[in-house]
Amino acid sequence: MADKPPVELSELSVGPQKGPQERFLASQADIAIYGGAAGGGKTFALMLEPLRHFHNPLFGCVIFRRNTVQIRNEGGLWDTSEELYYPLGATSNQAYLQWTFPYGMQVKFAHLEREATVYDWHGAQIPLIGFDELTTFTEKQFWYMLSRNRSTSGVKPYIRATCNPDPDSFVRKLIDWWIDNDSGYAIPERSGKIRWFLRVKDDLVWGNSRDEILKRYGHGSSIQPKSLTFIPSKLSDNKILMQKDPAYEANLLNLGEVDRKRLLEGNWNVRPQAGNFFRREWFEIVPVIRGGWKAQVRFWDRAATRVTPQSPDPDWTRGLKIAAYPDGTFLIVDLVSTRDTPAEVNKLIKNVATQDGYGCLQMAQQDPGSAGKLEVEDFYKLLAGHQVKSQPFFRDKETRAKAVSAACQVGNIKVLKGKWNDEFFNEVENFPPPKDSGHDDIVDCLSGGYNELTGSPILDPAAVAAMSRILGGANVQSKNHLSPGR
Repeated sequence: MADKPPVELSELSVGPQKGPQERFLASQADIAIYGGAAGGGKTFALMLEPLRHFHNPLFGCVIFRRNTVQIRNEGGLWDTSEELYYPLGATSNQAYLQWTFPYGMQVKFAHLEREATVYDWHGAQIPLIGFDELTTFTEKQFWYMLSRNRSTSGVKPYIRATCNPDPDSFVRKLIDWWIDNDSGYAIPERSGKIRWFLRVKDDLVWGNSRDEILKRYGHGSSIQPKSLTFIPSKLSDNKILMQKDPAYEANLLNLGEVDRKRLLEGNWNVRPQAGNFFRREWFEIVPVIRGGWKAQVRFWDRAATRVTPQSPDPDWTRGLKIAAYPDGTFLIVDLVSTRDTPAEVNKLIKNVATQDGYGCLQMAQQDPGSAGKLEVEDFYKLLAGHQVKSQPFFRDKETRAKAVSAACQVGNIKVLKGKWNDEFFNEVENFPPPKDSGHDDIVDCLSGGYNELTGSPILDPAAVAAMSRILGGANVQSKNHLSPGR
């Protein structure tokens, strides 16, 4: 180890931006949570935090993401750390995702991909634990790692975390005092205010001071109140990003309604619900097909069940045809539907494909497992002589529908007038359907066709690996897009 670092902190202009980022780094809370919208400079702030202990050789920090892919993604944690830490004389070990600073301080990046991964840290003592995107972790992971937040470095152990809004995460409950329950937005005057809590039989008991908690529950080795604060930030707080990438705000504005309210506005209450993804008024109905399209896809969602007294409302077989135009617009050309036996379903698919002609790509989603592989093989055999393709399954239907929902909201998806229009609108307007009722076959087709035409599917990495195994090692491509903002 060198006696002196090649560069001292004072020699570089390293520091937070004024505003929420500065307040986050100045907080004295045991646990500080920062963010609540995209583009607020969250990752950079988390990278800055360990540097206050630059000269302490006993100090160590571990910053977690849910999986390693997210750490290594372009523009993610590792890329940001290279920009910040290399000029300070730190040396990196990419195999271990770890930085060692000139005086001996270490910063490590790690994952908690599975619930049980926390037990890999049994016995660890980590003075500073960071969570990048805390809402992607489970409540159990957070509280277990809090028990690893110990220190012999002379620094009081503490936790720092960033997040984007997720109303269904345990984080929403944790920061409830800082959020207006009616609107879902952060209460400005409570930003950075510190509150104290004690965990009593898995319930959190809150107080305005440590003394208030101790008066209620007494003093003792098991009574250890913790302090917590939440500091919201938005893109408008990150002046540097807005100057470097002025188009970023437009990208957020073009998101679907749910993601836009969460990532741009910082809303902690909004959830996907019927009417958030698709509305009839977002679609222009046109009387005739406009020529000049560049590609066409017929996407099939297959089922093979007739209506019976035992099954009065089974899934449909749907085939939705969509055309893409060079100007960035799309036209939903046709929808065919049936509930019938496997033989009749196959007969319909073959006849419709013949009518569509060779120029229209016929697609089907491949479900996981060996049964999904057999179904796709049958699909290829059935449509021999046509353009045929399968699409590996997605993380979830709502994730899959986000891109086409955003395109609908800005008027880029048009619908050809036809007898099937009401059937189409009735289903898409009620997406996502109530649990254990309703249908989403049409939305599956719409999402699949649109994502194929735009090249924008977000595949689950685990699903891609599984599909590669099922297909005997075939190369299944995954397009992993970064979530907006760092």
